[in-house]
Amino acid sequence: MPGAPNLAEPQHLLARLLDPASRADPYPVYDEIRDLGPLRLPEANLVVFSRFADCDEALRHPSSASDRLKSTAAQKAIAEGAAPRPFGTPGFLFLDPPDHTRLRKLAQKAFSPRVIKALEPDIAAIVDALLEPIAERGRCDLIADLAYPLPVAVICRLLGVPLEDEPLFSRASALLAQGLDPFLAFTGEVSENFEERLEAGQWLRRYLGELVDQRRREPREDLISELIAAEEDGDQLTEEEIVATCNLLLIAGHETTVNLIANAVLAMLRHRQYWSALAADPGKAAALVEETLRTDPPVQMTGRVAAEDMEIGGTPIPKGDTMMLLLAAAQRDPEFYDRPTVFDPDRGAIRHLAFGLGPHFCLGAPLARLEAGIALSALTARFPAARLESDPVYKSNVTLRGMSVLPMAL
Repeated sequence: MPGAPNLAEPQHLLARLLDPASRADPYPVYDEIRDLGPLRLPEANLVVFSRFADCDEALRHPSSASDRLKSTAAQKAIAEGAAPRPFGTPGFLFLDPPDHTRLRKLAQKAFSPRVIKALEPDIAAIVDALLEPIAERGRCDLIADLAYPLPVAVICRLLGVPLEDEPLFSRASALLAQGLDPFLAFTGEVSENFEERLEAGQWLRRYLGELVDQRRREPREDLISELIAAEEDGDQLTEEEIVATCNLLLIAGHETTVNLIANAVLAMLRHRQYWSALAADPGKAAALVEETLRTDPPVQMTGRVAAEDMEIGGTPIPKGDTMMLLLAAAQRDPEFYDRPTVFDPDRGAIRHLAFGLGPHFCLGAPLARLEAGIALSALTARFPAARLESDPVYKSNVTLRGMSVLPMAL
């Protein structure tokens, strides 16, 4: 019947998705998973959704929770002696109301339309400065030379993190981004580098805690200082919550935007007509960004927990079960999109789930769109004859899938 779960080899398909061999092109695996419909793994208290309608409904459903401690799997692990939150207090992305509402409202100040608009000339100046040495060399690694340093500079400025400390936190950030990969949910086992990620998370929290102490003594015009002021104004914000919020924004604020910029550049280099079109008309940047977010999203999947017994697309989900939503599969769903696998920025207005939906809609979406649009417009205008020099190299990340190297000849 429509919406009924299919139990055909779900573990095998999910293992293929985790396999590093799938990283350069995971979309054939996503297609196979989507064709089967919802994958039910009752023994793992897990259901995997990959169709647009199901993912859309799950993100909007009032019983969809983000706090993993509400899951049956987490409660079992705690009962067996596991630490409830081994990485400390989570960022508000992984909390539910009222804590999520309170923390997001405070962080929202740094991403208001006024603040984002004011950043536009500075972002353009940063892009120009990054492109100057590239022009002299005649070739570049798009990741190291533009896609990575741009969002890092912007998020550091917003938070008040010293840019000169970037080499210190970049490794920790990369390790923690790997922690979003669903190895435990899909295989029942933690990833091999769990201890390394735990150490990185503890170090980054100590680093941010020291910055919070500095801002208490010497406030500045940045988000850390604003969060401290909110606490002192009686907003009941603890130091752990301040650190967790900054930790989340620091990682989410640059890892995803790096991937967005790089994925868009790669798509245009493989479809030269769009590179040339953008070089001639910077007004086409917005549509290019949206089609990249649909066809090759920086965040490939996300999770939710059933806070109560619920149903998605005819599939019953018991309270406590985890729902894994394969956004990258949903956004190529032929039941929702015409020519879903074709990169076509001229297809007109589209809906996608790349920034999520509902109360957890990405706080930094306007900033990511602005940074990507400015970077892509400047890059194509300055280097209209640019080409891909060799195949890109991908990081091991599954959830925040992205490239580590993208060689270009200019």
